[in-house]
Amino acid sequence: MSLSEAFQTLEKDLESQVIDQPQLVRSLIISLLADGHLLVEGAPGLAKTKAIKEMAARLHGHFNRIQFTPDLLPSDITGTEIYHQDSNQFVFQEGPVFANLILADEINRSPAKVQSALLEAMSERQVTVAGETRQLDDLFLVMATQNPLEQEGTYPLPEAQLDRFLMHVFLDYPNREAELKILRLVRGELKQPEPAALQITKQQTMAARQQILELFVSEAIEEYMVQLTLATRHPQTWGDDLASWLTAGVSPRATIALERCARAQAWLSGRDFVTPDDVQSVFPSVYRHRLYLSYEAMGQGISSETVVQTILQRVPIA
Repeated sequence: MSLSEAFQTLEKDLESQVIDQPQLVRSLIISLLADGHLLVEGAPGLAKTKAIKEMAARLHGHFNRIQFTPDLLPSDITGTEIYHQDSNQFVFQEGPVFANLILADEINRSPAKVQSALLEAMSERQVTVAGETRQLDDLFLVMATQNPLEQEGTYPLPEAQLDRFLMHVFLDYPNREAELKILRLVRGELKQPEPAALQITKQQTMAARQQILELFVSEAIEEYMVQLTLATRHPQTWGDDLASWLTAGVSPRATIALERCARAQAWLSGRDFVTPDDVQSVFPSVYRHRLYLSYEAMGQGISSETVVQTILQRVPIA
């Protein structure tokens, strides 16, 4: 089995466990392969936790879950030094961030200082405690969740911090058929739980990342991705309505993230080159949380989803 076939099998495996959430499964795998982090927004009970736990069960890596609450401290995430009387010295106790896969559950429930502790680890792949810097593992993915239904007592992530996430995914409720499948799946798991058969090693994941970097991206595709970014910075070129919806454009980090995700999307599809369809399929998830919407847009009920779809419709393929 080739590397791409192994990850295709992983995707099918996860979709059999996480019913009717193919975008969540694909985005989670793309984030892993593109060496980024994922922000998931959806109501409670939509299999967000199950998705990353099922993926962790199929990867050779350590999984930790962090429940964000108002009383959480930065040291509860990064770890702290504990004094040992026997040895008369301080010993560092690692926090839950020292793992390969992290679920940051309801990240907007904790204040900015706590959020920053995690976001620093996400960005720098290191934590600094008591003046000493400690490196995190090369295989490090954070899936953070937000509950869009309850905003009382929350601390929304500012745009500059949202920009640290590679992708942002919205989840909706399952339909009738999917609800029945979920009911039967859970009942079957309660009767006879089965261990995951597929196992992907860290070395395979790193090798897959290297293969993805070697995919061919034509100059026309590069130009198309740049034009999509420029459409957020100079929206008046593509319509007065678009110009009234945006107050600022996305940073170069967005273009870099778009290319990385498009490469992973193409590789998962079994190709060694990137197509415009690859770019368009990941564009909404990569850009929707990086947009700066105007008060006029919010007053009109214009969402970031409307803006990204409008950009895709108006910017021609190079």
